[in-house]
Parts: sequence; C-alpha cells; structure tokens
Amino acid sequence: MAAQFNFPTTIRFGAGVISELPAYLQKNGLSKPLIVTDPTVAGLSFFKAIVNDLQAHHLSVEVFSDIHKNPVKSDVYKGTEVFDHTQRDSIIGIGGGAALDVARAIVLRVHHREDLFKYDDLIGGDIYVTNDVPHFVTVPTTAGTGSEVGRSAIIADDETHQKKILFSPKLMAKIVFADPMLTMELPPSVTAATGMDALTHNMEAFLAKNPHPLCDGIALEGIWLIKNSLVRATNNPDIESRSNMLMASMMGAIAFQKGLGVVHSLAHPLSSLLDTHHGLANAVNIPYGMRFNIAGFEDKFRRIARTLELKEETGEAVVKYLFDLNTMVNIPHHLSDIGVKESHIDTLADLAFADFAHPNNPKPVTRADFKQLYQNAL
Repeated sequence: MAAQFNFPTTIRFGAGVISELPAYLQKNGLSKPLIVTDPTVAGLSFFKAIVNDLQAHHLSVEVFSDIHKNPVKSDVYKGTEVFDHTQRDSIIGIGGGAALDVARAIVLRVHHREDLFKYDDLIGGDIYVTNDVPHFVTVPTTAGTGSEVGRSAIIADDETHQKKILFSPKLMAKIVFADPMLTMELPPSVTAATGMDALTHNMEAFLAKNPHPLCDGIALEGIWLIKNSLVRATNNPDIESRSNMLMASMMGAIAFQKGLGVVHSLAHPLSSLLDTHHGLANAVNIPYGMRFNIAGFEDKFRRIARTLELKEETGEAVVKYLFDLNTMVNIPHHLSDIGVKESHIDTLADLAFADFAHPNNPKPVTRADFKQLYQNAL
C-alpha cells in the first residue's frame, strides 16, 4: 500500500509509486528533466523502464551518469554543463548515495557558479547559498545513505581527496518517490554494504553529542528495523524486508542531522583514497568505532542493546552483535580483507583526523586514536 508523509520532504512510499513520477512532473509544469544516476544503474532494466515511461508521457529526458563511485568536484561540473547545454528545467536523482550527492550538488551549482567548495558548510559556505535552485526530485534505489531525504551532498576534491560537505535547506528534494521494488534487484553484497551504512547512520546519530531527542527516537526505531530486516533483505529478500530497509535508511538520514562520529571519519578516507564503497568502509569499521565509544557512554549502549534485544545490555554485547551481523551478511572483519595495507595507515589517519564527522562524536578523537583504530581493524 502506498503511503505519504512529510518530514519535512514529501515522501511517497510503497511498491509501485515510481509510476506516479510522470504525472507529478506534468502537474508541476516540468517537461525537460535531467536524470542524474551512476553508470551501473543507467544500464539496469528498471532504470530504462523509468526513462521509457517518462518519454511515453511526452517528456524530454536527458541522462547524466558519468560519475565516480565516490563523487568528485569534476563530476558536478560535467553534470552542470549537460544541464546547461540541453536546457533542462528540473533534476531527478535516481540511485544510491553517489548519484544523489552529485544530483544535489548540480542542483546547487546551476544558479551558484563560484567555485563549488566556496559553499562548503564546514567553512560557513552555506551563507552563500542564496539563489533559487531547480526543481529537485529524488528516487532511491539502495537502502543505505538515505540521501533522498537529505539536505547536503558530500563531494571530494579531485586531487587532495578531502571530502567537502555542501549544505542548505534549499537542497532538499521537493518530493521523494521511495519505491522498494527498485531495490529488489540489488545483489547481496550491495544490499549488505548499504544496509550496514544505514545502521551506522542510526547508531552514530543516536550517540552524537548534539542534543536532539526527536532524532534519538528515530535512530532507535531505525536500528530496530534493520535488526529485523537486514539479514533477510540480503540473503532471502522479500518486499517486507526491502521496505523496512528503505524506511530505516531514510530514518538514519533524518536522524544524522544531529551528527555522525568516529566511524564515518574512519570510513571517508577509505573511499577517497582507496575508492572503497562507503557502506563497506562503514561496515568493517563500525565494531571498532563503537568499542572506542563505550567508556563513559554505557547508558547509551544499554539502550542500543535493548533495542537490538540482546541478552546482555552492554556495549561489548553491541560490538559482538556487529561482528556477528557482518558475518551473517558476508562482510569481512578486517581492513586487510578489503585492500588496506599497513603503508596506508598514516595517510588514512591524517585524512580521518581532518574529516568533518568526528567533532560530533560523543568523545574527542585524536590522530593517534585514528591510527590505533585503523591498526586494530587491519
């Protein structure tokens, strides 16, 4: 059954809601959308069906899919050139976190033409996001980042690999078409990695030091949904497990407006330096990052353990659960299994310490801490 709710973005949720996209565009006077996606999604049958349906409704469609797995500034510039040269009137982001981040950054750049990183939120660049932006629609095809309901985009510098965060309420989608049927074709490895990404968002948001009781409640519910759905969605998927994971993914993205933490700062450098899938990077690092956070925050971990329905309501029980969950969805326990070498650790530690996520961690994280965490996980 399709449902609609706002938080604050309008979300159309349910199997088959993607069929409403052409009528939505026509109702809003839009006829020339730029679809931003990634090269993999662009070749899938469901994506071609979406494009064909739009064209059948006499809409002019342009597709931009020339993006990296971990987006960089040049991806955004190339996409903006396509928007300009083909005279588009709207942007539809279809895909996972990478595609939606690039789509959102193009939304920003269309009417904000100074250097993209002038708008970096970490240096107060959000104050320069003052102009109107194109009509923006998001369609998630993975249950991980929850970017479809976000208001920020993470884009890396092509040369330094440092990630920047572009942020503004103007960058929120006008509407999300969250159709779990679009996630049914995901292979188990992608389902597992993106699902662990969603779990990381919810857990780190719950632990983040900024006060936000509403986000805390959303994060705990997201954790519960993932606990009851990720293994089935990965190993024996059905519409219920896929729906729950898609919902939990959005909940994680809503909750982490409160902040993230050490796990994301461990993961981001793996993506920018070694091109590791972001969800996989989070998945391998989350047990080690959570263990680092236990001391002093035992009560928070007790609530997480209770949500996970663990026999022992302790931080160490949560860490064991995370290792066990990775095993159940075939994710390795060590960074060496995903291509990280001892020689990478110093550079990774530098990048992690410079990352934007860990200042919201419940306890401070030094460069030495990052180096030790990488060595523990290696």
